[in-house]
Amino acid sequence: MATPRTATTFAPPVMEARRWLAEASLPAGMELINVSQAAPVDPPPEALRQEIARIALEEPQAHLYGPVLGLPALREEIAAQWLTAYGGEIGASRVAVTSGCNEAFCATIATLLAEGDEVLLPVPWYFNHKMALDMIGGRAVALPTDDQMLPDVAAAASLITDRTRAIALVSPNNPTGVEYPPALIGAFFDLCQARGVTLILDETYRDFHSSSAAPHDLFTRPDWDQTLVQLYSFSKAYRLTGHRVGAMVASPKRLAEVEKYLDTVTICPAQIGQFAALWGMQNLGQWLAGERDEILARGRAIRDGFAPLADRGWLLRGAGAYFAYLDHPFDAPSDQIAQRLVGEAGILMLPGTMFTPEGDADGQRQMRVAFANLDAAGIGQFVERLAGFGG
Repeated sequence: MATPRTATTFAPPVMEARRWLAEASLPAGMELINVSQAAPVDPPPEALRQEIARIALEEPQAHLYGPVLGLPALREEIAAQWLTAYGGEIGASRVAVTSGCNEAFCATIATLLAEGDEVLLPVPWYFNHKMALDMIGGRAVALPTDDQMLPDVAAAASLITDRTRAIALVSPNNPTGVEYPPALIGAFFDLCQARGVTLILDETYRDFHSSSAAPHDLFTRPDWDQTLVQLYSFSKAYRLTGHRVGAMVASPKRLAEVEKYLDTVTICPAQIGQFAALWGMQNLGQWLAGERDEILARGRAIRDGFAPLADRGWLLRGAGAYFAYLDHPFDAPSDQIAQRLVGEAGILMLPGTMFTPEGDADGQRQMRVAFANLDAAGIGQFVERLAGFGG
């Protein structure tokens, strides 16, 4: 009997970590520090919540089916703002709205892969990308990263076969927080263009990039849409996690194939969330700039306050956007350390084993910290607790 698709992959890591929490007893009087999930825990700003209430009451269309590829006004706004941010040639016909960025990735690979086809994923990888490939019958090919957590173009070139259909990059990266330099992203584009494979570039965390300059110049390249598919999420920018609104930018030909997938899976993105994302893009620029400043400040707090952990053998591999990525100093594998941290230090975070192939030695000594929901005081408390953990 053939194995069902869902049985070919692992259980959702965040749900697994929640089971650890349910099974653990925190130290007396100690509140949990949860750095396991990369999602805002606060609701959208009040002005946006008021607009969502108005939409629900006054916009009949918000309760009906809409276009499969998304609200036309939102597609236009994305195209316009992307043109300002990146330059080049980006029109609404190259934009689709999806039910979150994960759906955008799933739709993309559905248009690219046949049974057994391959996608290169830098390791550590975003686990939902690996899960999606497993469940579609594709193969995730591990692309090693260096000490700076950056993938190597030459290594990628050596891994491309006649079954390779794409290379998928995430920048700023989940899980490491590392920002890929524009030249590196450009070099991967050149490789993909030369070898006839697609570059999938997930920029979910682009709003929290440390540079105000364009993170790459790919949209200015001739025929960019024959090679590039860019992915984006509104969950982090406007705290619309529960509304599930994402986007993708690709060729009109690619989006015609994507439309088949989306019409089958969700029919259309949730309308209220789309109206909310549009209002946010048009009205919350200054607020989002403040959010970016705060997230960047929290990243600096991690880097500046890391000394007590370094003194105890921890190594900071990367820190940016929502994440820090660490090497732990203990003999036990990271999944065991992560489970012990819940009951002994009141910290819930994910081990590197959840972001790497099974048995990967690097994953066994690495940990991901999703620090974006900790303020400066919370980061200080996190460092203190982790430094006091004996392993």
